[in-house]
This record gives sequence, C-alpha cells and structure tokens, in this order.
Amino acid sequence: MKTLTLLATLLLTTMLSAQSLYDIPLKDINGKDTTLKEHKGKVLMIVNVASKCGNTPQYAGLQSLYEKNKDKGFVVLGFPCNQFGGQEPGSNDQIKDFCTSKYAVTFPMYDKLDVKGAKQHALYKELSGPSAPFPGDVGWNFGKFLVGRDGKVVKRIDPRTKPDAPEVVKAVDEALAAK
Repeated sequence: MKTLTLLATLLLTTMLSAQSLYDIPLKDINGKDTTLKEHKGKVLMIVNVASKCGNTPQYAGLQSLYEKNKDKGFVVLGFPCNQFGGQEPGSNDQIKDFCTSKYAVTFPMYDKLDVKGAKQHALYKELSGPSAPFPGDVGWNFGKFLVGRDGKVVKRIDPRTKPDAPEVVKAVDEALAAK
C-alpha cells in the first residue's frame, strides 16, 4: 500500500510539473491550434485586449514596446476578451483587421477567450488562479502579465498602466537582463 501511495504521488507530481504555461492549448487569431512553446525562453507580456475600450490606444504602446525589445527576446501576446462591457464584440477577422489597420500590430494575437469566471481559459487560470504568484481575477481590459524567460510570472500590471510607463519599461528591462 505504501508503494502504491508513493507511486501515485510521484505520478501526480510528474503530471503537474509537465503542464506549464507553454503546454496550454490555444488557438491563434486565425483559428489554428497552437501553444506558447515557440516563445519558450523569451520574456512575455500577456495582455487581454479589446477594440472598443478606453484603454484600446494602449495597442500603440504595446506595439512600440514589442518593436523596441523583440530582438532581445521579448514578445507581446494579445488575447482578445469580450467580458468587460462587451468591448470586444467582433470576430477574430474583424479584430485582426482592426489591430493591423488602426495600430499596425505585428505581435502575435490569439483567439478570443474568457479571462475570468466559469469559462475562464486554462492560460488565465495559470496566470491568475489561486496558486499564481499574483492571484485574483483580471479586473478589466489590458491587464498585463509579465512572464520571465523561465515561464514564471514576475509582475502583474494594472490595466490602466500604459506600456510605456517607467515601471513597465523597467520591469521589462529587468526581465530581459535576468538569466
């Protein structure tokens, strides 16, 4: 019995540690199945975005931050969400067209998902769930999670805080400098 309990504990531990941020199934903005594996070893800024929000102009700052740092191993990842005031009602094609035509977005965009509630996507359970470093529901559009090269969340940034705010730039620079 002791051996069986030990084996079960070892199996459960292995299964839990095998699942990482990079293994969570996602769909890109074009509906293609994907994960974050291609971004492993990079610093990530994961953002829930919306096209009809007072924070929508942050797309410009996110794009600028991405362009400034992408060659250093930094990537912004946009996840459309329609949970806050219905501010992302469009289809993926409409969202993609809006982002590229209005803000010249070139960073990766993904399928619309829920960041909180009963249908919360597994990515956001990992980012903001009870065992996350900065737990608690995302409060509005443009909530930002800064993830280090090791796949761990190093900072959670308020939706109102702009991507070019000194504290954001400093946190990105520090995450990029960390080995």
